[in-house]
Amino acid sequence: MNVFEINDAIDELLDKDLDPDVLVDTIESLKLTRDEKLDGAAGLSEKLSSEVDWADKKIKQLQAFKKSATNKQKSLNNYITAAIDDAGLKEIKTKHYILKPRNYRASTVVEDTMQLPVDYVTRETVIKPNKKKIYEDLKAGKKINGAYLKPNRKTVIK
Repeated sequence: MNVFEINDAIDELLDKDLDPDVLVDTIESLKLTRDEKLDGAAGLSEKLSSEVDWADKKIKQLQAFKKSATNKQKSLNNYITAAIDDAGLKEIKTKHYILKPRNYRASTVVEDTMQLPVDYVTRETVIKPNKKKIYEDLKAGKKINGAYLKPNRKTVIK
């Protein structure tokens, strides 16, 4: 029996005309079973919550590592390119690599958007809902097409 079936069974027992002692014992037994199942579910929920926290921390660590490694790689590549350019060579063959600096498309750097002429700027309009106002109006009983309040219930596990 799952917890919902147990709840239904308890409700059904309350509607029946049974000996009070048998009724109390049966309901207590069902409640004990339900509580044990919910206790197990709460334990699993708590474990998953800690795993999510661990994953969030690990993701942040890996993102920081990736950023650091990317910056080091770019710096090292700039160093190699500068050294080859300084030597006036088009290519250097080492024991393991052939190093050839190449020209790629130049990067566009915009220092101050406000100083650019109008021809070089595009204006974008972002439409997004004002959820705070929508919430307040819906909570006050106003009907708004395209929006509604969805109940948000959770159980605190202590």
